[in-house]
Amino acid sequence: MTARALVVADTHLGDGQAPRLIDRLRHLLDGLDGLDGLDGLDGLDGHDGVDAIFHAGDIVHPSVLGALREYAPVHAVLGNNDVGVRLPERIEVELGGCIIGMLHDSGPSAGRDRRLRRIFPGADVVLFGHSHIPWHETHVERGHVQHHVNPGSAMQRRRQPACTVAVLTLAPGAIGVEIVALG
Repeated sequence: MTARALVVADTHLGDGQAPRLIDRLRHLLDGLDGLDGLDGLDGLDGHDGVDAIFHAGDIVHPSVLGALREYAPVHAVLGNNDVGVRLPERIEVELGGCIIGMLHDSGPSAGRDRRLRRIFPGADVVLFGHSHIPWHETHVERGHVQHHVNPGSAMQRRRQPACTVAVLTLAPGAIGVEIVALG
């Protein structure tokens, strides 16, 4: 079975600010047809919205997760700015026949691929945030492909050209990743 997931990170939103995020994401939460990087994956005909939402930390206020749960099940990890929020530092989740690992800070870029493989050896996709820099790399080791994805920040672009999120299309043996710039 093919599944779609929305990946966000570094929203940095306080109490009462979740509607700003939902407004920015509404077109993705309601339907994902026409995303370039996801063409050619089978099993998505008539599939609207997302099956899961992943938040890679720096949520800041838990109301953000509550707002996202109105659209799909939410998986989240603790970020360095999540004071008083009770979340795990790392998780592994199965979705669409794929294993997804997630943490907030992947550490320095030097050695990142080996470090993420050591932390999540069986994961097909590893999600992380912290830097606000959108990133997708594929690493192959002993025939096992692992995607490393930072969606960037949905709310604070910092030095990036746009705020971004990632959309994953997941099926056994077929993973699509698209970094989506938000308007």
